[in-house]
Amino acid sequence: MKDHSVRTLITAAALLLLTASAMAQAPQLNPGEKLEKLQFPAVTMQLKGWTKFGNSHVYTLPVHAGQHMKISFATKSKFAFLAIFDLSKPDDEAFFGTDEDGTSFETTVKENTTWLLRPYYSKVSPRRGLGAPFSILIEPLAAPQQPQKPAELERPSLFPKAPAKQ
Repeated sequence: MKDHSVRTLITAAALLLLTASAMAQAPQLNPGEKLEKLQFPAVTMQLKGWTKFGNSHVYTLPVHAGQHMKISFATKSKFAFLAIFDLSKPDDEAFFGTDEDGTSFETTVKENTTWLLRPYYSKVSPRRGLGAPFSILIEPLAAPQQPQKPAELERPSLFPKAPAKQ
């Protein structure tokens, strides 16, 4: 009887962990948002859309440790922005936002996770119009080169080196 109880407890704990993990990866959508799941691109990917008071597409992007990439946001509106969230983190804070950090983000991913790319139209700014068009570029980049160690200074030799044999 004890063996059955232990198995049940282990199974329940495993299901709880799987559920918590799945919940951490599921983004909370604002009213009017539509979720689009992306795959990490082999070449530059461009997303175009329109954001209006939260009525926009939001995108999930799975990323893997070691991937080097650049994400750029472009819009003609001074009230449209992009926020990027890490869905594996429990907090609701964006780790990058074009309102404070500039229009592009370049990084080497440190761990496997899923990011949420959320374009939005600011509700706190006085504005005119119905929304704003935007463009997001996701560019995979070559891994950054490791800095070269400075070559050691060679001491002059009394005996010149022989030419290489051909």
